[in-house]
Amino acid sequence: MWLLGSSLALATLAGCGSSIPAGRSAVDSVRMINVKTLDASDLTSKLSTAETDRFLGLSDYEIFDPAALQRDLARVERYYRAHGFFEAHARTARVIHDAPDHVRVEIVVDEGPPTLNRTVSITNLDTLPPAVGDTLTREARRVLRTGSRFDEDGYTSAKTALARALTDGGYAYATVDVKAQVDLLAHAVDYTVTATPGPEAVYGPITIVGLDPDGAGPKQAEIDEPPLRRALHLKEGEAYSTAAIDAATQALLDLEVLSAVQIIPTLSDPPARIVPLTVKLEPSKLRELRLGAGFELDEIKTEVHALIGWEDHDFLGDLRDFSVDFKPGAVLYPTRVDNIVPPTNPLPEERLRVQLRQPGFLEDRTVLFLRPELNVYPLLVEPNPDPKQPVVGYVEPRGAVGLDRRFGAHFIASISQNVQGETPFAYISALPIVEPLPTILLLYPQLTNTLDFRDNAVHPHAGFYLSNDLQVAGMGGSATDVRVQPEVRGYVPLTHKITFAARGSVGFLFAQDYGDYVQHHLTEQAQPSPANDAAKRTYGDVDRDIEIIYFRGFFSGGPSSNRGFPLRGIAPHGVVPFLNPASAATQVALACVPGQPGYNASQCSVPIGGFSLWEASTEVRFQLSGPLGAAIFCDAGDVSAEPVQVRLTHLHLSCGAGGRYDTPVGPIRLDIGYRVPFMQVLGYANEAAVSAHDPTEGTQPQIFNVPLAISFGIGEAF
Repeated sequence: MWLLGSSLALATLAGCGSSIPAGRSAVDSVRMINVKTLDASDLTSKLSTAETDRFLGLSDYEIFDPAALQRDLARVERYYRAHGFFEAHARTARVIHDAPDHVRVEIVVDEGPPTLNRTVSITNLDTLPPAVGDTLTREARRVLRTGSRFDEDGYTSAKTALARALTDGGYAYATVDVKAQVDLLAHAVDYTVTATPGPEAVYGPITIVGLDPDGAGPKQAEIDEPPLRRALHLKEGEAYSTAAIDAATQALLDLEVLSAVQIIPTLSDPPARIVPLTVKLEPSKLRELRLGAGFELDEIKTEVHALIGWEDHDFLGDLRDFSVDFKPGAVLYPTRVDNIVPPTNPLPEERLRVQLRQPGFLEDRTVLFLRPELNVYPLLVEPNPDPKQPVVGYVEPRGAVGLDRRFGAHFIASISQNVQGETPFAYISALPIVEPLPTILLLYPQLTNTLDFRDNAVHPHAGFYLSNDLQVAGMGGSATDVRVQPEVRGYVPLTHKITFAARGSVGFLFAQDYGDYVQHHLTEQAQPSPANDAAKRTYGDVDRDIEIIYFRGFFSGGPSSNRGFPLRGIAPHGVVPFLNPASAATQVALACVPGQPGYNASQCSVPIGGFSLWEASTEVRFQLSGPLGAAIFCDAGDVSAEPVQVRLTHLHLSCGAGGRYDTPVGPIRLDIGYRVPFMQVLGYANEAAVSAHDPTEGTQPQIFNVPLAISFGIGEAF
C-alpha cells in the first residue's frame, strides 16, 4: 500500500511544476564557451540567467530575459577581472530556440592573458623590530607568491594574513596596508606593503558572559566558570596572541557544552598596552538521550540492532563527561545478500560502551579518559558457511585509560593503555566444540596522532589530514608485537560542488611470539602431500596463532576501505580449524583437511589476517540537488603474510559509484564496487585464476555471479 500511494503521489506531482507565461521562453540550458582556466560552473552560478532545474519530472521554469542576459555578460567580465584576467571579454551571447517557448543560451568568452604577481616591497621595514620584519617578509612572500595569478580574494585575504603574522606575535593593534599596481602591458602586478605594528600588548581582565540564562532573573547558570577559565588557558598579563585566542576558542568548543564561542579583544583608541578580553558563550544542552536503530546487509551477514545512548556533559560537576551507549542486536543467520532465506538461527549480540572524560587533568588542556566495553558477537568470516555447524562467538571485555591533548587548532595527540580479552563460546551448541579454544588476552599501550587541516570534518572539500597509530603489545598477555599504521588524506576542490578526494595508508605488524602458521605453513594447504603436516598440527597451537593474528593483524575491504570487497575480504586466507570445530570427521566430510584428496579451498578457506598492508583510494564527489550527492571511486590495496612486504602487483582494484543523502549526523552512503577481473593480481585474467595459482588469496563472494560488493554506512568513506 505504501508503494502504491507513493507512486500515485509522484504521478500527481509530475504535473505540478510552474507553467511558461504566454509569449515567453524557458531556459533549458546555459553553456559557457571557451572557458579554459576558470570553472564554468562557478561562472554560471553567478548569473541571473539560469537553466531550469528538473527533479523527478518536476520543473520550476526559469524564464528567459534578454535584458538580464546583457547584464550577465558584464558579470562574466567582472568575474574574470577579479581572477586576474583584466582583458577578458564576454564577446557574444547566442540564444538558440529549440521550440517556440524553449531556448538554450551560449556565452562565448575570450579570456585573454592572465596577470601574474611580479614584486613585493615592504616600505618601512627598517622601522620595524627585526623579528617583526622577518616574520612579515616571510609571510608576504608566501601569500603574494611571485608568478602566481592575481586574485582579488587572495589579495584581500593577504591583508588579513599579513596582519595576523603580527597579531600572533603580540602586536594586537597591528595594521597592514597592501596596494596593488597593475602593469597591463606586462600583464603583471606589483605590491607595496606598509605595516604599522603598534605597541606590544598583553591580556587584560578576561570577562565571561552568556552563561546566565535570564541575566539577573531567578534561573541559575548550569555551567560554572572555573572549568571554562581552566580550558581557556589565557592569563591576565600574558603576551597577546590571536593564535592563542583561536586555540582557546577551540578548547571551549571541545568541552561539548557550548554551541557558540566568541572571544573579543577590546582595542582602545589611542592604543593601550593592556587589552581586555570578553568571552561570549552560548551554552548547549548538558544532557541528551539517543535512540535509534540500524541494519547491515552484506556478503557475510545480515544484522539488525537498536541503539540506546545517554550522555551527561557535567557529570558530578566540573564539566566531567559521562556517556553510555548500548547496542543490542541480532545476526539473522544464515541470511545474507547472496543467500536470501528466512533466518533459522538468530544470533543475539550486544555492544556496551561506557566513557568518562575528565577535563583539566594534570594541566588545563589535558583530558583523562576511561573507556570500558563489553561486547558479545559471533565471529562470521566465511562467505558460504554450513548452517548446520556451530558458530563461534566471543565475549569481549576491553577497556582503555589514557590522555587526550589538543595542541593549537590542528594537532591532537592521545596516549592510552589498552586491555582486551577474547573468550570464545559456541552460539549453536547442537554440536559441541570438541577442541577447547584458548582465551586471548591483549595488553598494549597506544599512541595516536592526528594533524587535521580539512575545511570541514564531516564534508571535507579542501585540505589534508594526517594520522598515525602506534601500538606495542607485551608486558604480559598473549602477544608481543609492534603495530604501526600511518594514513594520509587529501581533498582538492575541482569546482564549488565537486571534490577530488584521495587516501593512502600502510601498516606493518612485527610479531615476536606468534605468526608461524600464517608466515610459514599457510601455503602448505596448496600442496597435497603425505609429508604435509599442517593437518596434523596440534589444534591448540594453530588456534592460538590464528586467533591472535585475527585480533592483531591487518585486513582490507569493506565500506571504509576497499568497497569492492566484503569486510575483511582482503587478507591471507586459510583453513581455520576452530571455524569448523565439531570433529575431525566433520572436517573430512566438508573436504576441509588441507593436503588431503578432495580438499576444497573455496569451501573452507577464510581470511585470517596479515602482517603488511597498503591501501589507496581516489574519489570524485558531486553535490547534486539539495541533500543529494553522488561519487565515483576506485579503491586498491593488499594484505601480505610477511611482516614487511608491499606487493604493488597485488592491486585488488575495485571501482564503482554511489549515492549520498545528507543528514544531521553525516551523509548516509550507499556504494557499489566492482572488482576489475584482470586488476586483482597482475598477470592473471580473473579471480579464479588468482585463487587457482595461490589459494591464500581466497575466493571472494559474488552477487548474482558478478564480482560486486555493496557498502552501506553513515559518513564519507574517508
